[in-house]
Amino acid sequence: MSPRRSYDQYCSAARALDVVGDRWTLLIVRELLAGPRRYTDLHADLPGVSTDVLASRLKDMERDGLTTRRRLPPPGAAYVYELTGRGRELLPVLQALGQWGQAELGERRPTDAVRAHWFALPLLRSLREAGAGEGLVEVRLEEGDFHLYVGSEEGPVYGDGPAPVEPDARLVMDTGTCLEVGRGELSVADAVRAGRIGVTGDGTLAKALRES
Repeated sequence: MSPRRSYDQYCSAARALDVVGDRWTLLIVRELLAGPRRYTDLHADLPGVSTDVLASRLKDMERDGLTTRRRLPPPGAAYVYELTGRGRELLPVLQALGQWGQAELGERRPTDAVRAHWFALPLLRSLREAGAGEGLVEVRLEEGDFHLYVGSEEGPVYGDGPAPVEPDARLVMDTGTCLEVGRGELSVADAVRAGRIGVTGDGTLAKALRES
């Protein structure tokens, strides 16, 4: 565990950065918003992080009360990391940071890694702003599938891959549309009306999106 560094400034922003300002910390939070993850899963979805740095950050985050580690019961018998309530409170911070950073994306570079679920948090914010209600939403992009728990106050915020049960709504769109919606350049309702987001499902959330 690395010694805790501090800006030694009596300022809430400085204190926050003492805890989450190290490289990779907020991206680990992003991954853990999907629920408990094994170390190997985190390493696979954080391309570029070394095993030593990831292990160090996880220990620091546990010390600072952002994460906990527990052992799964048999037959899993593996350790998983998950966010505490304090760590989960970083969701709106990450969403605001992602919204601010949308202008920095530009065209995807040849060296840029991408995972479908990295589009989850901006889209989740847009769906909440659309006011279509709460429920499980499955999203299909060219890069893959992910699912969102819209309105969830506890448990995972999103997940990689198809929804684990029949979702309240399925959304199909291209990456360009997902980016525009995430940047706030295109509302979910306008994208649905224009046919840029296909909506299927019998849940109230799907019906609200089709009627918006």
